Amino acid sequence: MNTLTSGRIAQLLTQLHRDAEAADGELMKEVVAGMEASGSTIEQLAAQMIADERADYRRVYSGHAAHFLSVSPGYGRFLYAIARACKASRIVEFGTSMGVSTIYLAAALRDNGGGRLIGSELEPAKVARARAHLDAAGLADLVDIREGDALETLKDVGGEVDLVLIDGAWSLYLSVLKLIEPQLKAGAVILGENAFAADYLDYVRDPENGYVSQSLPLGEGRGNEFTVKVA
Repeated sequence: MNTLTSGRIAQLLTQLHRDAEAADGELMKEVVAGMEASGSTIEQLAAQMIADERADYRRVYSGHAAHFLSVSPGYGRFLYAIARACKASRIVEFGTSMGVSTIYLAAALRDNGGGRLIGSELEPAKVARARAHLDAAGLADLVDIREGDALETLKDVGGEVDLVLIDGAWSLYLSVLKLIEPQLKAGAVILGENAFAADYLDYVRDPENGYVSQSLPLGEGRGNEFTVKVA
């Protein structure tokens, strides 16, 4: 038995994944239907999404205030396992949303003996729901969710960072990484979910920048990049 599989948290996560499927189901169907109708690939769809974000990422994400856009149960367990494996005590999360991924990471912190998770979320309604979910999980004491633009809220994360989850506006991945980069420990893990932005991938895959990086076949056809700070 561990914190993740304790009755309280396991039951909450099961319910939240159901809620996410209900909230996001129609959106996913629309995306798939649009791709089939246009013959677009996931990469082409991502490129358009990134272009829209670069024009106005606040507007793009205000349209998803009611959507979970959360990790799958499998990816959540992967997050927990990685946080346990690297004995993380300070985690940064870009894109808290409703707090599903946050619960997996905070559970790992609890089982690692404690620590701090600093999260950032742009949408006020999502911040409120994420905090309520963490309260329900009994993990709120480990988490600081900061409301607002991550380029401001993550300027000071309070110390050296063991693990970063980047899962917010796709166009900001590189900017967020560079903001946190001075605080990354050697051996720190950076997980980029939906990592489609070419500037981000080029940067973490260039050994000159001090990283080793590899795409992972996790999720449902989404780009997941696993990166380690080695220098």
